[in-house]
Amino acid sequence: MSKRRTFAPEFKAQVVLEELVGIKDKAEICREYQLRPQVLFRWREEFLERAPEIFATTPSRGDEQGQIAELERMVGRLTMELEVVKKASNISTSLSTRNGR
Repeated sequence: MSKRRTFAPEFKAQVVLEELVGIKDKAEICREYQLRPQVLFRWREEFLERAPEIFATTPSRGDEQGQIAELERMVGRLTMELEVVKKASNISTSLSTRNGR
């Protein structure tokens, strides 16, 4: 018994778009990618059915900018903490070498 092939979502979208835009016809696509026509039909139907979801909600730019700003603050804080630890380590190392340890 043969195993079912799995396809990445990006691949499915590419194949469906090739058909919808008219780059290739269905028979060409099925031959090239070794797909059954039913599989291509199902992918196309799902693609067209879910296409409105793309436009349903618009991502909030302000929210993304807030997340970026928060991450930048966190990076800054961690960089400062790392510098403090490095300095403390250098001081500790230099003290122990002076004391003969």
